[in-house]
Amino acid sequence: MFHAILLGLLASPGSADPATGHASSFEGVQPISRHAGAYDEETIKDFKKYFRKVKEPASRVEAVLTLLGEESPKVVDVLIPILKDKEPDVARAAARVLASFKTKPPAERLVQRFESEKKEDVRVGMLRAMREGRYAALGVPGMSEVIVEASGDKSWAVRRMAILVASAGGDKAMIPSLVPFTEDEEPAVRCAALDALAELKAKEVLAPAHKHLTDESWQVRASAIAALGIVRDKSSIPVLVARLEIEEGRLVEDVGKALDAITGRSLGTRVELWKRFWENNATRFEIPSDAELAKIAAAKAKNKERYVRPGSTSFHGIDTPSRSILFVIDVSGSMEDLVVERERFESGDYPSWVRMDIVKTELARTIEGLEPYVKFGIVSFATETKRWKKKLVPANVINKKSALDFCKRLEPLGGNSKQDLAAAGLSGSADLSAGKTNTYAALSLALGIADKGTNSREQYLSEVDTIFFLSDGRPTHGKYIDTKEILSRVIEANKLRKVVLHTIAIGNFSKGFMKSLAENNGGNFVDLGK
Repeated sequence: MFHAILLGLLASPGSADPATGHASSFEGVQPISRHAGAYDEETIKDFKKYFRKVKEPASRVEAVLTLLGEESPKVVDVLIPILKDKEPDVARAAARVLASFKTKPPAERLVQRFESEKKEDVRVGMLRAMREGRYAALGVPGMSEVIVEASGDKSWAVRRMAILVASAGGDKAMIPSLVPFTEDEEPAVRCAALDALAELKAKEVLAPAHKHLTDESWQVRASAIAALGIVRDKSSIPVLVARLEIEEGRLVEDVGKALDAITGRSLGTRVELWKRFWENNATRFEIPSDAELAKIAAAKAKNKERYVRPGSTSFHGIDTPSRSILFVIDVSGSMEDLVVERERFESGDYPSWVRMDIVKTELARTIEGLEPYVKFGIVSFATETKRWKKKLVPANVINKKSALDFCKRLEPLGGNSKQDLAAAGLSGSADLSAGKTNTYAALSLALGIADKGTNSREQYLSEVDTIFFLSDGRPTHGKYIDTKEILSRVIEANKLRKVVLHTIAIGNFSKGFMKSLAENNGGNFVDLGK
């Protein structure tokens, strides 16, 4: 029944343009042309002949991208098998080409092939291309059937991607088709549906979001809370206040932020103040307009006082009520350098001006202050990553002592002091290769994508909900070292995980990357200076 309704909604010739509300001429968006585009038959022929002989991953990516601009259905047939390539970057390159078509023949071919392809990774890759290419918004025939087919797939990854395809382009006509997904059996799908409806500012998100404030998955509760903060409605205030009284950990702060966003007040996580506010204003309160909220936000900027519950954890001035925390600490060679702006650290009673000593001291102080109900972990990283424990553990007296011993043993790897050893010919003792900065490995390990990939259910349901990431250097080693690439991949992976990522920067490294990591992942950024 749902599929029939969905098909009717998607196939409707009068679906609205999200920008104008008019019928789907997609003004301002160039529809895919019906005319066959140019392509080089020889290029496609050579690709089929030589691609299997290319073995190195980077060269395979480059080979796939040679098909960009080739507007032929034959490109689709060649690239679909590559969507299941064991090297993710090669599969992504194939999806990128499939998303780039400007004419309908190859786009239609991809749509036609969807139903006959049954492998999960291939279907996800095809839908990824349709989403990035905005096939649904650009009038590619058959997209309604694709979304209906995908919505009933046994794979949650396929169903989740169907939501992203349906909502790409911001078409409000998709809203009725998204609502049923909020009751999907898979947490990731429920999250995606709530996120999509919130992005579309759909009032239809209110009822399922209210319901999912009690969902067993904290990731779903996080999506529900965020949705209510975006789609501001008076009915959400009492249910959020009630949730604030019983929620635990990091989501306490999320609820406070949502209430602040709805009301324009600045009561944070103080339950009694919110209860009193609602008791006094329930009958007469009106939701502030966007203009009024802008004025309130400007006033708040002058007063950055933050309210947190007693028992919160603080690390380098960033507070969190989280009870599931992972500390990720840079131990690359440059952490052996001395801080330059010493006046910033004079009151800290640190054993030296060495960056590593300052960080170790603050980490030890934070660990000592952890409440017993908090679970925590530590990851150190340079060229390689190292876990203190395989999983988060309670902050009891034994685990704290073990963690403090681990902290004491943290030392910069391959730093300047090792250069003399290398110069003297003692390169083995210097171990300079160990002191590089493998930022991506550290973040992927922290987020749980290192072993099983972005769409692994076991990994995205990790109990970690808050990460403190401290680094002093530009990425210099690992699978990805370009900061834009790392940022893009972390954001994509974290859409599933909902982890708050706080970042602390120390040293001379350009702080833009660290700030963007925090801002795009719900966290705060602290610049400790040079």
